[in-house]
Amino acid sequence: MTEDAQQVIWFDNLGRSDVPRVGGKNASLGEMVCNLAARGIRVPPGFATTANAYWRFVDVNNLNDAIAQRLAEFKAGKASLAETGSAIRARFLMADWPEDLAGAIGEAYRQLCDRIGEADADVAVRSSATAEDLPDASFAGQQETFLNIRGEKALLQSCKRCYASLFTDRAISYRDVKEFDHLKVALSIGVQQMVRSDLAGSGVMFSIDTETGFDGIVLINAAWGLGETVVQGAVDPDEYQIFKPLLSDDALKPIVHKKQGEKAIRMVYTTAGEHPTRTVPTSQAERQAFVLADDEILQLARWACEIEQHYGMAMDIEWAKDGRSDEIFIVQARPETVESRVRAGAHKSYHISSKGRTLVNGLSVGGAIVCGPVCLIRDVHEIARFVDGAVLVTENTDPDWVPIMKRAAAVVTDHGGRTSHAAIVSRELGLPAIVGARDATHVLHDEQEVTVSCAEGEEGFVYEGAAEFDVEELNVADIPSTRTQVMFNLANPAAAFRWWRLPVDGVGLARMEFVVSNHVKIHPMALAHFNALTNQSLRDTITDLTRGYENKADFFVDRLARGLARIAAAFHPKPVIVRMSDFKTNEYAGLIGGAEFEPNEANPMIGFRGASRYYSPRYRDGFALECRAIRRLRDEMGFTNVVVMIPFCRSIKEADRVLEVMTENGLQRGANGLQVYVMCEIPSNVILAHAFAERFDGFSIGSNDLTQLTLGVDRDSEDLAELFDEQDPAVKWMIRKVIKEARKVGAKVGLCGQAPSDHPEFARFLVECGIDSISVSPDSFVTVKQHVAAAELERGGGKKRIVNQTV
Repeated sequence: MTEDAQQVIWFDNLGRSDVPRVGGKNASLGEMVCNLAARGIRVPPGFATTANAYWRFVDVNNLNDAIAQRLAEFKAGKASLAETGSAIRARFLMADWPEDLAGAIGEAYRQLCDRIGEADADVAVRSSATAEDLPDASFAGQQETFLNIRGEKALLQSCKRCYASLFTDRAISYRDVKEFDHLKVALSIGVQQMVRSDLAGSGVMFSIDTETGFDGIVLINAAWGLGETVVQGAVDPDEYQIFKPLLSDDALKPIVHKKQGEKAIRMVYTTAGEHPTRTVPTSQAERQAFVLADDEILQLARWACEIEQHYGMAMDIEWAKDGRSDEIFIVQARPETVESRVRAGAHKSYHISSKGRTLVNGLSVGGAIVCGPVCLIRDVHEIARFVDGAVLVTENTDPDWVPIMKRAAAVVTDHGGRTSHAAIVSRELGLPAIVGARDATHVLHDEQEVTVSCAEGEEGFVYEGAAEFDVEELNVADIPSTRTQVMFNLANPAAAFRWWRLPVDGVGLARMEFVVSNHVKIHPMALAHFNALTNQSLRDTITDLTRGYENKADFFVDRLARGLARIAAAFHPKPVIVRMSDFKTNEYAGLIGGAEFEPNEANPMIGFRGASRYYSPRYRDGFALECRAIRRLRDEMGFTNVVVMIPFCRSIKEADRVLEVMTENGLQRGANGLQVYVMCEIPSNVILAHAFAERFDGFSIGSNDLTQLTLGVDRDSEDLAELFDEQDPAVKWMIRKVIKEARKVGAKVGLCGQAPSDHPEFARFLVECGIDSISVSPDSFVTVKQHVAAAELERGGGKKRIVNQTV
């Protein structure tokens, strides 16, 4: 038989060039079987029917004319989409198999059973579109997949249903949107050995961050049972993020994020009945456990990197774990079609100036903000009442919802993760979406005016009413280069990846307090001394939050290390300066269990804060946990770009005591390249700058506290606001002095604050002093970069065009 006449081809004989014959999915499976098995990547065996087989089925049953007629009636408005799709699918299902084609599929299935070593082996039957011009369309779930299919008769019936699914309502609508010719798209069917993930777990992974396009991350979603629940968005899965550049070192574990999903249901085999699979509730133990162990997460991430490297592009990959053998398999791989195609130099930033109360929240998709009325639809049969331009709110979507998703302003679902159908299709359509919002269908109602914000990090929010916000667009190529480094002040790990495309020089201030208060929530001393707590209600709260951690202190270390790791990953290998905790006592007391350990101070601003806590018996054990987290971040995860910074260090004696305690806890300055900086925010830091510079590698000027303590002005006082001035001659003397002393001994010096953004002349002053870096909030970055560039040009006596960002 000639190659063109082949009707069935084994995966072993397929490759990427065979897309016209067997579609993207099956060609990709063949590519991996032939080229990646030697690298240890497991792909279940199988075969594919060809496009030629599809056209033979169509021709023998005279289906083309019937399809064309029905589609013409639909376009002319003589039939509805539902009537058209139903009529075409019925023709497929009533059609007869050509004897030679049925025989070829049956023979291949018997050979596959022999390979597996099992009569009537269970297989997965998947559709694969074969048009050549589909590289930029995901076609997520457009055709059907059938799992746990056994025997030749059931296989042939499932194959026929795959052919019919080429004309589901959603597939017809989708091809219309993409302007693909219905009669030029054929269907290949992949028949593949089932992986018994019904006895374990499965999911989806991407070789980039799906929301920001950050190419340094592998994103993995995982749920118990067969993977259709993850793809359909019917389950809230576990989520893992792994930093790719550090995966080459087997000694490191660069898992920067682990989030436990609810995983309320799982799809399993049925032993009898018409449907070969069904969904069942998961146990409480399964809901409270991660699907994958760390070693399995790392194995999958390394496979994702191998697959991406082989294909030369970002990839969307489905995986499954066999519950009998505990082996993991790759069952699909295709190009990622949205974020990897974003124009490299483009960056869009949103800023909310006024908003209503938060109604619901979930995982954000799309990175934009929109306002509009809610249209709540619980069932796909109600989609006819959808209002164009509304915010679609529903429990979850499948491909049947695509016709109205493309008319929506935004999408909000109760269930699903960032690799669910709702998330994938919303990205492709350019819609902001919030998935996994849990109770959106309960809280929101029809015609309610809301704002959907997906521009505040990985968490998305629905606000009451129409928020006021600005949109800023800029081209990265237009941002001027500077000698003086311009860095970020960051606190929220969830937002770190948003900024990866900007030419930022690192992070000048990563605030540990944000991670502690939002990701840990528990006072570290309450974890270090959990057994000494006598308040039963407090013990119960902590026990509930730290479920899964036998040692409560490990919870603090794990959460803090992973939170900081995402910030370190976003800017690696550039420096990320992490300030050790600088809560005031009243802020520490607000943490769970904090009131048990904190004194009541009259003036916390200049009280028991910063360095004085780290060696004090009242907090020394808490600081030890902070040090453990930094040690894990650098030594176990591999983020040696992290620099430690000590805040509010009042004296040389105190500096020595803190460095001694750090060494006792495994953080010795200079070991494994560790640099230690000190905040310059107290006059004594300036007066004794030379002595401090002998003990620390650099200074970071905290302009707010330095101004407050130099001028004796309470920075929070409204009555004294006029006197609080970072450009006061006394403050500028302090800044000039510490920069001069630092430069004498080769210590780095930077400034954290907004003054260079608000006052170009202050940026000019810092440049004239020879400061090494300025650290500002991300939304001020471009402005400060331009101010610094202008100041450097003035200082150098030259001229250079500064390109304004476009709004």
